[in-house]
Amino acid sequence: MQKLIQTPKHTSEQALHWALPGLAWLLGLALLQQCRRLPSEAEFAAVVLAVAASLAWAVHRPHCIAWSLTALLLAFAQGAWRADSRLAESRSLSEAWEGRDVQLEGRVDSLPTAVLGQAGAAGWRFEFALDAAPDAANDPANGKPLQLPARLLLSWYAEPFEPAPALRAGERWRLTARLKRPHGLMNPHAFDYELWLFEQGLQATGVVRPGVIVGQVRLAASPWWSLDALRQRMREALQKRVSDPGHAGVLAALSLGDQAAIGRSDWALFRDTGVAHLLSVSGLHVTMFAWATQGLVAWLWRRSARCCLACPAPQVGRIAGVLAALLYALFSGWGVPAQRTVWMLASVALLRASGLRWPWPLCLLASAVVVTAVDPWAISQPGFWLSFAAVGLLMASGGASPARGWKAALREGLRSQWVATLGLAPLSLLFFQQISAVGLLANLLAIPLVSFVITPLALAGAVLPGLWVWAAFCVQGLMAFLHALGSMSWAVWSLPVAPLWAQVAGLAGGALLVMPLPWRLRACGLALLTPLLWPAPPRPGEGEFELLAADIGQGTAVLVRTARHQLLYDTGPQYAPGVDAGQRVLLPLLRALGVDRLDMLMLSHRDSDHVGGAASIMAGLPVAGLRSSLEPGHRLLVAGPPHTPCQAGQRWNWDKVRFEVLHPTASQYEQGIKSNGLSCLLRISTASGRSALLTGDIEAAQELGLIARSDAQALLSDVLIVPHHGSKTSSTDALLNAVAPRIAVVQSGYRNRFGHPAPPVLARYQAHGIPWVNSPDCGAWQWFSADGRWACQRTVAMRYWHRPARAMEPVEQLGPWPEGEAAP
Repeated sequence: MQKLIQTPKHTSEQALHWALPGLAWLLGLALLQQCRRLPSEAEFAAVVLAVAASLAWAVHRPHCIAWSLTALLLAFAQGAWRADSRLAESRSLSEAWEGRDVQLEGRVDSLPTAVLGQAGAAGWRFEFALDAAPDAANDPANGKPLQLPARLLLSWYAEPFEPAPALRAGERWRLTARLKRPHGLMNPHAFDYELWLFEQGLQATGVVRPGVIVGQVRLAASPWWSLDALRQRMREALQKRVSDPGHAGVLAALSLGDQAAIGRSDWALFRDTGVAHLLSVSGLHVTMFAWATQGLVAWLWRRSARCCLACPAPQVGRIAGVLAALLYALFSGWGVPAQRTVWMLASVALLRASGLRWPWPLCLLASAVVVTAVDPWAISQPGFWLSFAAVGLLMASGGASPARGWKAALREGLRSQWVATLGLAPLSLLFFQQISAVGLLANLLAIPLVSFVITPLALAGAVLPGLWVWAAFCVQGLMAFLHALGSMSWAVWSLPVAPLWAQVAGLAGGALLVMPLPWRLRACGLALLTPLLWPAPPRPGEGEFELLAADIGQGTAVLVRTARHQLLYDTGPQYAPGVDAGQRVLLPLLRALGVDRLDMLMLSHRDSDHVGGAASIMAGLPVAGLRSSLEPGHRLLVAGPPHTPCQAGQRWNWDKVRFEVLHPTASQYEQGIKSNGLSCLLRISTASGRSALLTGDIEAAQELGLIARSDAQALLSDVLIVPHHGSKTSSTDALLNAVAPRIAVVQSGYRNRFGHPAPPVLARYQAHGIPWVNSPDCGAWQWFSADGRWACQRTVAMRYWHRPARAMEPVEQLGPWPEGEAAP
């Protein structure tokens, strides 16, 4: 260390020499995040021995290579140890106790968020810090006392004659709830809910049982010193002062970190206009609050000569800035972006205070090491990379130097916006598959207005509530401006996911474009960006097709693609009012795969778990035609695309692939049978003999009628989408004999209330020698007619934090997807 502080020149040389260990640390954590499982005890012991050996080598023969190897192994080892400790808690809830009533005692550990249940009943979602499970009996699986995780994510829905109580943060409750282990939907290029729960330290989820069934008791009110209770009182005061819920939600998000207060439609607008990063307590707000505090304290400190002699004003200002950032982050809920910023500011302040004159890239790298040492899983979050990339791009492009004069400041602000928008575009495409074409224009107004006007007024309103009215007035103007930009047809540019090599090239190209380099070199950056901006997603060959049975919970949604056409069979369920599988799962999935239009949307029948997402699909994508068994006058037919009722005998060919509707017949529409019996059956086949049968929710009577009017070979198929999600009323022996599938696919929800797929039905498939997969254990399932290959997304994208899949029927005879290869 003495060598490092001799001269600024030596400091810079030595600091740059130690950049490699910092990069190695980040690489070690990145490698851990790619592991399908954590190291076993023997493997972990070997890693620890390797750390000790590399450390001894580095001490004996100091060299950056030795220290780099030590940093890589140490990052991997400590991350694995901490991950194993966290997973042990999340897996303490045994499978035998999932879905059973369990009495809990603990504390409401977050601001309760208003939610709507499936029936539209209002309620709350909140984090619950568990203290005890007083009435826990022995675990029926092994006779041991029930073990429960320490932190839970609970939902409390209202009942028709019993509204959910007014929960308050910090209260202690005795509740009865039904819990389940972390589980999320698994689809290609989709949000990883299980990773989010893991990062937040939430080891189980659950639903509070209605009070009419089991009593719920408030044990103690919030203590007066509870920070969360203070935040909730401030939120309630803000909501009373600001009448518009949307405006109040924006102010609550900026001042309290309550992002759930912003409605889904407003979040969609913020994403489409590229300002979503501003509408939460992000690193930008925490940094600006710290910067303002630092400047004010340093200015006041300089008023006293005695104070300056005791401690330099810049150093006092930096300390005050870090403390201010810490207080703001705590008051706003201690969110992950705010935590990252606090640790980053503390690292930079410590480096400055120690007298080290490190160049800015190494300061940024040191901050990243500190952040990931505190939170090893930050490296897997888009916000981590976006935050550090934005700061790095601004510094590398010369944006760190102060501008003199208002004209120079304006010019510098415009240049910074251009650099941030262009430089971060590749990362935005990488993480979100879209960029906002109006983002630069939107941020020119939004950044100064939100950062210098709305956020300060929202915070000051805690002392002078009248300021919230002025803040809401500014929010109203901002929203009107964003609505005008977002209404433009070209406001959002969505692209399919590019291959890995194109992603790496695009990141390098974006950095080159904003660097202060000659324009000839910048032109190379534009060339590197091209594969990322115009990717060519893989498609089936002529005469072939592929299926993707999406993981959408309890419901059906199957995408069928040929060389130049695409059909979506059903659209999954509606999860809650305003939230459905079309909006939440299918639209992002289709865009990521490069599906920008549907040649046909087929809705098998009217049940909500099959048509719940149809309105969102038709609003979000051009749909050339609709084919269904819906009754005339159904709401989806009123303003939808041209409609053709499903009828047995309909046939068409796309790209040498044959499509045939097998059910219902014209007479069955007139018989008044229930909607399940009118399900559209679609068989898809190729000239080479590969085929798939999509069955909707037909039941035994329709299965027998279908067999009676079909030729002996007409129903044979390689793939069978299991009728009615595996219900007892379907999958008769006669159907299984007639179809003789090589694999059966069940689309059902995890621990669904119907018990699908029913054990007797699975036993029937097993008796016929038909292997099957179930979406909760498989995730999205893909099948390719060209060679019969298949892929389970939960296997392809498996990481150590994911719920281990239960054993499925063997399907080796189909040729499993190659190990480690990503699905197209």
